[in-house]
Amino acid sequence: MRQTPSVPVAEALARIKRGAQELIVEEELARKLARGAPLRVKLGLDPTAPDLHLGHTVVMNKLRDFQQLGHQVQFLIGDFTGMIGDPTGKNQTRPPLSREQILENAKSYREQAFRILDADRTQILFNSEWSDKLGAEGMIRLAARYTVARLLERDDFAKRYRGGQPIAVHELLYPLMQGYDSVAMQADVELGGTDQKFNLLVGRELQKDYGQEPQCILTTPLLEGLDGVSKMSKSLGNYVGIAEPPGEIFGKLMSISDGLMWRYIELLSFEPAAVVRRWRLDVEAGANPRDVKVRFAREIVARFHSAQAADRAEEAFTQRFRLGQTPEQMPEVTLHCPEGGLVVTQALKQAGLAPSVSEAARNIEQGGVRLNGERLTDKARRLAPGEVVVAQVGKRKFARITLR
Repeated sequence: MRQTPSVPVAEALARIKRGAQELIVEEELARKLARGAPLRVKLGLDPTAPDLHLGHTVVMNKLRDFQQLGHQVQFLIGDFTGMIGDPTGKNQTRPPLSREQILENAKSYREQAFRILDADRTQILFNSEWSDKLGAEGMIRLAARYTVARLLERDDFAKRYRGGQPIAVHELLYPLMQGYDSVAMQADVELGGTDQKFNLLVGRELQKDYGQEPQCILTTPLLEGLDGVSKMSKSLGNYVGIAEPPGEIFGKLMSISDGLMWRYIELLSFEPAAVVRRWRLDVEAGANPRDVKVRFAREIVARFHSAQAADRAEEAFTQRFRLGQTPEQMPEVTLHCPEGGLVVTQALKQAGLAPSVSEAARNIEQGGVRLNGERLTDKARRLAPGEVVVAQVGKRKFARITLR
């Protein structure tokens, strides 16, 4: 049964805006909230990979906030737009996925979404429901509502056009199809990362063109991956998947730099702002930032698994890393990583952990190499761009290696 919002408008706005980047337009949203009726709040994700990661959860946590404030959340799985492929941030045309690939990925998106959202109060939608029905005539009529000049105002399109890089016609359709989703869903609010702002604004303009009240837009910051540089992405290997084993999540979060830790806490933690401020003051006064990192890692593991899993993950991490196996301080090494990845033996040599590639291979064969506390057995393993690993050779050689 749909809940009626009962939180005062000022209080609701404060919660909605915490951790957000931009709200367009705040006065419009305040008026919508003041009506007292549940708003239709839209978030669309294209299932282009089989799993959700912590970067996705930044905006999904905002959807959760709206849900807990009593609004109708609409989690849209882009099974139609996913076949086009979102060109946002891409400097070349990305290959479209098949409908079969999209639907297979969508299964895990749906299950994993309910680790964040209340399943009983979440409307799951697929945009093929209305996009398939448009047909050729409908697509032509939709395309007639927008100009190429306006689409080329989008930064990534403009850069590619100026640089003489190809832009496929189907890519120009993507913002229109995402915008049409808002028309079909009659969205009152749409959420998205900062890189989605252009697409979200197209939806707002199309709603006006279709005679609907335009949606408000809430954008959230993009979460950097474990390398602290590139946007979190499975293709870059710098991600933390929410369905990964508890120990893997815990270990990855403990591997991030102390500076990046605060960014993750700001965007992902549900701890009250006053508690986070106290943590910062404690660290500034000399407390070990590792202890804050442990609290945060426990929170994330408990959220996506259980408190018991967080206990076990911390205990295992302590046994591996804090009881004499891994030092508090170690060299930080950044290595250039080719697109196809860097063979681990080369990484160990370049990081100064082995005098040669052959010696690195021999250490692996003898069981003397660990990555993130786990014994390495595959000397042909490739480290991916964006990946961050704690490497250990023998008992005394350590380095935190970042691949860029």
